[in-house]
Amino acid sequence: MGDVRQLRDKQPDSEKITINLGFVDLGRIDLLVKEGFYSNRSDFIRTAIRRQLDTHGEAVEKSIERHTMELGLRDYGRTELEQLRANGEVLHVKVVGLARIASDVSPDLARATIGSITVLGALQAPADIKKALADRIK
Repeated sequence: MGDVRQLRDKQPDSEKITINLGFVDLGRIDLLVKEGFYSNRSDFIRTAIRRQLDTHGEAVEKSIERHTMELGLRDYGRTELEQLRANGEVLHVKVVGLARIASDVSPDLARATIGSITVLGALQAPADIKKALADRIK
């Protein structure tokens, strides 16, 4: 039993959303699924969303650049935030995608180093960090 290790909880790699569709649109999607064009409703919806994002790709890129945002996954850990605090710097988090604040970051360190958080996508952080930064999350 000495070799037993606790596995970390797997972090989700996507966010669940809910949408409302009219019955006719839903029926048309179900027909395409039934005919084998898509494996299920979610597959159809993901494909449609990706196509729309591809269509507007240039506008998205320009907007990210204009707003000086980072695209993708961005992790913030204790070491990075302690370095910012030592340098007297304040971080303004601006991410399109997923921003994660590590569990080794204390609420005091987060408040001392993070001036604002803007995330278009999802923010993953311990509950005490989210509570400490609630007034800074946009």
